[in-house]
Amino acid sequence: MPADVVIAGAGPNGLMLACELKMAGVQPLVLERLRERTTEQRANGMVGQVVRMLDRRGLYERLTGDSKPPRPAPGFVFGAMPLDLSVLDDNPLYAMMVPQRRVEQVLEERAVELGVEIRRGHELTGLSQDDDAVTADVTGPDGPYRLRVPYLVGADGGRSVTRKLAGIGFPGVTRDTTVSRSAHVTVPAAMVDPATGGLNVPGYGLIPPFMHHRTERGLFVFAPFSTGSPLVSTTEWDPAAAAVESTLTIEELRESAGRVLGADVPLGPPEGEGPHLMRRLSGVNTRLAERFRDGRVLLVGDAAHVHSAIGGPGLNLGLQDAVNLGWKLAAEIRGWAPPGLLDSYETERRPASSRVVMHTQAQSALIAPGGEVTALRELFGELLRDRGNIQRIADMMSGADIRYDMGTGDAHPLIGRWAPDLLLAAEDGPVRLAELTRDARPLLLDLTEDGALAEELSGWRDRVDTVTARPAGTATAGGSTTPVTALLLRPDCYIAWASSSPRPDSGEREALHAALSRWFGAAESPVVAAAPGGLS
Repeated sequence: MPADVVIAGAGPNGLMLACELKMAGVQPLVLERLRERTTEQRANGMVGQVVRMLDRRGLYERLTGDSKPPRPAPGFVFGAMPLDLSVLDDNPLYAMMVPQRRVEQVLEERAVELGVEIRRGHELTGLSQDDDAVTADVTGPDGPYRLRVPYLVGADGGRSVTRKLAGIGFPGVTRDTTVSRSAHVTVPAAMVDPATGGLNVPGYGLIPPFMHHRTERGLFVFAPFSTGSPLVSTTEWDPAAAAVESTLTIEELRESAGRVLGADVPLGPPEGEGPHLMRRLSGVNTRLAERFRDGRVLLVGDAAHVHSAIGGPGLNLGLQDAVNLGWKLAAEIRGWAPPGLLDSYETERRPASSRVVMHTQAQSALIAPGGEVTALRELFGELLRDRGNIQRIADMMSGADIRYDMGTGDAHPLIGRWAPDLLLAAEDGPVRLAELTRDARPLLLDLTEDGALAEELSGWRDRVDTVTARPAGTATAGGSTTPVTALLLRPDCYIAWASSSPRPDSGEREALHAALSRWFGAAESPVVAAAPGGLS
């Protein structure tokens, strides 16, 4: 077989999955219909836990050029309503303003560095599967050919050919009553507020930057990026306009902005080199695949779920699909996966996807026109002055509220949650947990008094790494006071077992063995192994 896994689609989700699989010791092959990376302007950045996940793979600095760790956003929006995140002790919402085409470039470079083969101009056209493998029909520049591989993953977007060929249903709703217009433009310099970067519209007032701004007639966004021309977007509830198929013009966008704001916004063509966005989108699709796995065929990203882009959840959701699936699929292929491990991909990620569908639909309701919606927003605005409500929404939008079932009940408040950002003491200065997860392997982090937990891994040393260290200060979970003395991390950085005991007792050690077996397979016969890693 030419590869262990064929991935259909070389967008961010497919490339991230390819990197995860390769680091886990299996060989992916990526097929991409397009001959070159698209220059089309898509997402303008990422929001949510995925920003820290990229940091834990060593990709954040490559994407941003910033050598410092990611920092939480001081504010954001929910349904075009401001969220003051500065009041939170534990702010989980991170943002990274990097265009999607740059994300794809960096992920492709990383995949190639790891030895992943990417075939551009090769399109999946058919598939069949049996108990042993998937047979994929592919059309490439030199004509059709056939591949037989153990697994195939569809990362080929909302119109996924993989999903259709596998016969996986995609139920949901399509609302065709809205039309959204977006374009890079120029605006008179005198209209840009020097203090905030917002847009001062004569006859209307100041519009804050990078925030959805709702009126009774629609939605307006002014996004003055640090490089290039600013982006202006409008959304109107106009079924007649949604049926228009001609190319968007700057004048059409200006007229739309005038209707939304009730005041003229003089817009001009963008300056400098592109690519420049000029896009009209009609309607909104909200759909969730009936299942994320059909035998040896799996789906990630938009192939499994589509929803409104409001709040920017798409890449946060899709890239975490890839990180969740990668190590599980690799374990299945390499032969050490415990029963049910691969099925847990759907068990964990489909509810996460359903939650994103829910909150994007809720936000879409909050931005709709009408007096009733305005009254709802007034009430909701009062609720958003409560710190607990802000925390709940920030956790939901970032994905920090996810708690997977690790099969151990509530033995520790951290089990099932994403690992907190810990600082560990080292001779050359503090080391962040993110620096220990770059190779995407399971990790036992031992901060206990005697550092003796490594001996519990004698049957798993081929699959699980151990780091014995001391915390730089007091190790606690996020904004809580829960102490942390040991963590067993899955490769996706979710915690399979945790302890707060300086010296875990026999019961906790038995629970550690159970977690190791549940997620990383049966123990091998003990062998003489190298000493665990440590931070001196």
